[in-house]
Amino acid sequence: MATVRVERTDDGFVATNERGASVAVGSSDQDGVFSPVELLLAALGGCEIVTVEPLTAKRGHRLVKLAVRVDAEKVAPTKLGPITTTYEIELPPGDDKAAAVFESVAHRVHENHCTVGRALRDGTETHQVLPPH
Repeated sequence: MATVRVERTDDGFVATNERGASVAVGSSDQDGVFSPVELLLAALGGCEIVTVEPLTAKRGHRLVKLAVRVDAEKVAPTKLGPITTTYEIELPPGDDKAAAVFESVAHRVHENHCTVGRALRDGTETHQVLPPH
């Protein structure tokens, strides 16, 4: 189970996980914070990259550079259009197989092993619990 608490503070909103890590949350017109949509994109990119990196390295092909850019456009006030992940990599010098290994791993992770991506593609039930009053 994963749990995150989001609460209003004197400085805005903060999301905190059970391990004590936190991130400032706000609207897309505020400086120094992530908007909820940006957090969603970061979750997708983070899910993919933290899975791709160890699987590629485990196969003996640790990339010199590994980054992912995640883009989405709002197509309506409350609807995102297609989300695109674009990898930026630098291959290890003299490693002729690294590109093929990376591509194979990245494809499998995107299609099958990233929980966030699967939730976005397949849809995940959400429930809201309101306090009694």
